[in-house]
Amino acid sequence: MPRPTIIDCDPGTDDALALWLALASPELDVRLVTVVGGNVGLDRTLANARAIVGLTGRDVPVVAGADRALMAPFADAAYVHGDNGLGGLILPDGPAAAPGLAVDALRAALRAAAPGSVTLVGLGPATNLGLLLAIEPDLAGKLAEIVLMTGALAEGNVTASAEFNAWNDPEGLAIVLACGAPVTLATLDLTNQALCTPPHVAALRAAGQGACATAAAAIWDSVPPSRRAGGMGHEQHDACAIMWLVAPDLFTGRPVHASVDLGPGPGRGRTVIDRWGRSGRPHNAIFLETLDPEGFFDVLIRRVASLP
Repeated sequence: MPRPTIIDCDPGTDDALALWLALASPELDVRLVTVVGGNVGLDRTLANARAIVGLTGRDVPVVAGADRALMAPFADAAYVHGDNGLGGLILPDGPAAAPGLAVDALRAALRAAAPGSVTLVGLGPATNLGLLLAIEPDLAGKLAEIVLMTGALAEGNVTASAEFNAWNDPEGLAIVLACGAPVTLATLDLTNQALCTPPHVAALRAAGQGACATAAAAIWDSVPPSRRAGGMGHEQHDACAIMWLVAPDLFTGRPVHASVDLGPGPGRGRTVIDRWGRSGRPHNAIFLETLDPEGFFDVLIRRVASLP
């Protein structure tokens, strides 16, 4: 049976591919999309999420959430994703956002769910998810798994220490990591292995002529090459979290204890991932270590090309 799935996101170029992958995958029953400010401001991330979902023709409610972190001012990544978050690509307006606030929509969806039945995917700063689990922590019992694209074992991509999502709201992330539900982490150490290069763009264009595939290829063309990857391409960060759910055989991982630095200094937002049990603290997450890049892009391209 498809997994009942809720996706919290901040589209964002890589969120677009992740959402299209999720909506094209029969393994997932995407029931709700909630939106947070992150890669760009909430006004844009909400419009982008509506447009991305709308382009698929799927009837999935999209709900606006937090426009800033729990305890810090808002900071975006428009230098990567463009001023509109989609590399300048203009998509048709999607259906109107569902009324209300993300945290209330999340609470309602989980209250109505069976224990241990819902998969929650976080692709942006963890503000909405942190609010949810701070307000009603018992709802963690309704979750089968939380999958987060966040953090780094090694260096960050927004500071020397921190990955963008973790740095943007470390307090929200700390609440999620401590909630007691099973957590899986797709960190930069993993997502750097999903490097999109010009041949992948060409393969997507050859595979499908639908509106979603055409838009996805245009988005891939818009993203500047990553300095971390030597200018050879750009990483598909958020799609890794979705791919773990639809093709777990492409990954290896191990149980770890994960925490996040909440201090005000240069280490703020750094995720501390104890792979070898040196702290003696109990495991609270699965740390995804490797993926099969060829298999990853084969599935991603075929699934996105299958959309309208």
